[in-house]
Amino acid sequence: MRINMVALMVFVFCAIGIAQDEKQRMSREQLAEKQAMHIAQELAFDDVTTQRFIETYSACQQEIWALGPRPEIEPATEKEAEQAIKERFERSQSVLDLREKYYEEYSKFLTQKQIFRVYELEHQSMDRLHKHREHHEHNQKGHERPQKE
Repeated sequence: MRINMVALMVFVFCAIGIAQDEKQRMSREQLAEKQAMHIAQELAFDDVTTQRFIETYSACQQEIWALGPRPEIEPATEKEAEQAIKERFERSQSVLDLREKYYEEYSKFLTQKQIFRVYELEHQSMDRLHKHREHHEHNQKGHERPQKE
């Protein structure tokens, strides 16, 4: 009987751990949709506008993700530094081109003030995400054990 109780407790703790892990780790697509829903709620869009906004916002995010991450290199030479700067310019221009493309899409169903507010809320959301990530990384570093040499 006692072994069954211990087995049950282990099972419950494992299930809780898995559920928490799944809850904490949303996919990028889920995160983008959640962010779009938050923005739509903040702006009090109707159901049709909300659905169209979520679809458009998610499509924009997917195109930005398709560009890949910004290269994080530490150039050793002048030539590498020049190349890194040019690559960043190219990526920044690609992101700007996408933002302009989706500005045109948003203009088809949102007012200019709504679009302005969308960008404000998106920026605030990104700031919170960066602060959360920095806080998480800082806490992770504080819990690492020093390595023995």
